[in-house]
Amino acid sequence: MAELTLEEYLAVPYVLTMESIERSDGEWVRRAAYPELPGCVAEAWSPVDAITELEEKRRSRIVELLERGEPIPVPRPPLRAAGSQPDSDRLGFARWLVDQGRLSDSA
Repeated sequence: MAELTLEEYLAVPYVLTMESIERSDGEWVRRAAYPELPGCVAEAWSPVDAITELEEKRRSRIVELLERGEPIPVPRPPLRAAGSQPDSDRLGFARWLVDQGRLSDSA
């Protein structure tokens, strides 16, 4: 695979795992991890906090590996840029939902 940009590496959809674990002191926390990206594990009381911390670690880890010139695991291709054009079939379905009153086009 050709070398990717930082933005492309950050768009790689790594598998996220979440589990509740009991610490040695008997307290329970949530552990979030990207097993495909070594060193990316976070623990917190809530799943949301664990994922937030994990995302910060993922970004830092990828930047660190890039700066060192070390390989970054890319188990699947990066997601397409968010700015890409949606396909016309999906837009047509969304318009139909709005026209039927099943979805609002206001914010």
